[in-house]
Amino acid sequence: MATSPPIRTNFHPSKKHSDVERLVKWICIYPAYINSKKSRQEGRRLAKERCVENPTCAEIRDVLSVTNLRVGVENKEYSRERSREPQYRGRIRVQMRNDDGSFCNPEFGSREAVLLYVSKKIPQLKSRQVKSGAECYQHSQQNHQSNPGGGGGKKGKGKRR
Repeated sequence: MATSPPIRTNFHPSKKHSDVERLVKWICIYPAYINSKKSRQEGRRLAKERCVENPTCAEIRDVLSVTNLRVGVENKEYSRERSREPQYRGRIRVQMRNDDGSFCNPEFGSREAVLLYVSKKIPQLKSRQVKSGAECYQHSQQNHQSNPGGGGGKKGKGKRR
């Protein structure tokens, strides 16, 4: 009776957690995981109250770069994402464990802990705060520029010749 061939796996004892070949052991974060506008069926992983409105890969990368975790960005599409626009593309890879198997940052013991941290920190980014401040500034400028006399009217292009 013939023996069955051995099962091939990507695991090799000489490989370390930080090796590029072991990226399989790193966790993936797609922006849809923490997008409050997505349903669970569309890929959201956290409760809506804890999620952020339309996060980007750049924002997730910026938040995680401050922590003691290695972060990689890949130009991949999430399979459940309907839109193929560039702003929805991207995948973040995060190394959770050191070569000896211990956590890189003991604060993050699980995938969910990383997602919660990211969704808590993204609203505090300057890029998120500046947008809302700029909108308020533009709105107040429009109110100040309106004519109190009310006689202005529409300005045309002038006479065409």
